Amino acid sequence: MTDSNGHLTNRQGHPVYDNQNQRTIGDRGPATLENYQFLEKISHFDRERIPERVVHARGFVAHGEFEAYGTIGDEPASTYTRAKLFGEKGKKTPVTIRFSTVIGGRDSSEATRDPRGFAVKLRTEDGNWDLVGNNLPVFFIRDAIKFPDVIHALKPDPVTFRQEPNRIFDFMSNTPESMHMLSWLFSPRGIPRDYRHQDGFGVNTYKMVNAAGEGVLVKYHWKTQQGIESLTQAQADEIQASELGHASKDLFEAIERGDHPRWELCAQIMSDGDHPELDFDPLDDTKTWPEDVFPLRPVGMMTLNRNVENFFAEAEQVAFGTGVLVDGLDFSDDKMLVGRTFSYSDTQRYRVGPNYLQLPVNQPVAPVSSNQRDGLMTYHIDGRGENPHVNYEPSGLGGLSEATPSGAPHEPHLEGKLTRSKLGRTNDYGQAGERFRTMPDAEREDLVGNLVTLLGQCDKPIQERMVWHLSQCDRDYGGRVAQGLGVDAERIAAETG
Repeated sequence: MTDSNGHLTNRQGHPVYDNQNQRTIGDRGPATLENYQFLEKISHFDRERIPERVVHARGFVAHGEFEAYGTIGDEPASTYTRAKLFGEKGKKTPVTIRFSTVIGGRDSSEATRDPRGFAVKLRTEDGNWDLVGNNLPVFFIRDAIKFPDVIHALKPDPVTFRQEPNRIFDFMSNTPESMHMLSWLFSPRGIPRDYRHQDGFGVNTYKMVNAAGEGVLVKYHWKTQQGIESLTQAQADEIQASELGHASKDLFEAIERGDHPRWELCAQIMSDGDHPELDFDPLDDTKTWPEDVFPLRPVGMMTLNRNVENFFAEAEQVAFGTGVLVDGLDFSDDKMLVGRTFSYSDTQRYRVGPNYLQLPVNQPVAPVSSNQRDGLMTYHIDGRGENPHVNYEPSGLGGLSEATPSGAPHEPHLEGKLTRSKLGRTNDYGQAGERFRTMPDAEREDLVGNLVTLLGQCDKPIQERMVWHLSQCDRDYGGRVAQGLGVDAERIAAETG
């Protein structure tokens, strides 16, 4: 820290006259205990790091703006949502985005085969909206109760501390719903060239709500305006040999030279309901909605035009949560969304502290007025109404009062038994097979080759389970992987079938 004259001070604002030498008895010491400047400096240094994220530990942040079209496809935005950030053509909203890898630690490679986090914070006049997703449109599982398991399987072995293919595919071969995600992850899309040349997806199913309280289901897509580009495994290995942070470097330098990356936000919209005409449940995160039936409707454009000023303050301490929605946007009954909504905000309170929302990188631009108080590192007291003595509600003494809704409440009717059960329409193989069949030949070869490379390191029973699952997706898909592994797909089918 420096004072107004550019001179070094400590955190108390005291000038530092000698930053080279401790106070000692004589020039050789010993050092004395009242070395306040040294003790303050080293004590803070000892605490510079905070726990890294359990997932998405390696990431990079940039800032920019979102400009609304005022429409959702060909219709006024107000047809579907009363959210103010969408309602007016040309309306601009500040954004912060954090790109990340999922499984590796804070100093891991950005060239690894891994989903990329695509988390966007939009600071609207009604408070923050966080759209927390990935660069792939689906996920490994459909119920949040399995989230610790899938991450444990993908993380390093607790004994060897190595990422082990045998553990990964042991879990996946016992989780048929993962086949669609694996077909994306082991294709070229599994290693984007960098953060600029990839799409983003909300993955979860959300709702939009209009002024009348009418809700529709929605899936969000960020479409890159730079084009989609990927790396082969060989290209990624070459980059990783000399550079662990190539994607962060690329993004930072592009913004610095004025080559501001852009993504168009699009929405797929579906009426709220079970949709029995579909062969999958629209709340299933392992499925995509067919774009010929539910087209992508453009909503607005995001532009990134400013880099961080301090990596730790902005990239490490920025916090996102799927529960951070504004009026006019709502939750669906998506089982993954419900679980993430608790987990994401809970982990920020653990990592950064109960007052993480007071940090500049997390603060909304909207005024904050709550009765929440105190906790570690409180430095701001929320708006207190007419009477600062009242930190509760209701009150007749001039405290805060409830806000007036901007539209009718969205009140869907729910009825059913309290149960533990999976969705009725799982169809674990249909979309994975369709994905394989619609890939260009080169991408199919890449997908099969990548799977064979890792499955080749697995126990034979795991190989055979995976071949059986992939054959259910598409016979040629499973057959080609089986050939690469040297196992008999026909025998496996006969014995299992």
